[in-house]
Amino acid sequence: QVQLVESGGGLVQAGGSLRLSCAASGRTFSSFVMGWFRQAPGKEREFVGAIAWSGGTTQYADSVKGRFTISRDNAQNMVALQMNSLKPEDTAVYYCAARPPAAGAWRANRSYTYWGQGTQVTVSS
Repeated sequence: QVQLVESGGGLVQAGGSLRLSCAASGRTFSSFVMGWFRQAPGKEREFVGAIAWSGGTTQYADSVKGRFTISRDNAQNMVALQMNSLKPEDTAVYYCAARPPAAGAWRANRSYTYWGQGTQVTVSS
């Protein structure tokens, strides 16, 4: 059974940092693109960033570029999202997702095959 399990969410003040982790199990994800998405109350799920299997290529949403960094450890089947300079508008449930490398645009929700349950991030002003 394939599972993606996020951890590391919580409450932080504006300007602070959090590091989210995603543990993958049930198959080898080393060839997969790993992505992070988020969904705020009343809003659609949106792309945050993604990383290629090699770790050498990343994409980020404009809203987080320069503040968030994605990394991965294929040997451990783990992917992380380091979030710095957090803003209240970053408050959302954050989801880890995985997709085959040739499944389409990295930013498209529908191209991802596997999803975690999400972890809440709340940034207070």
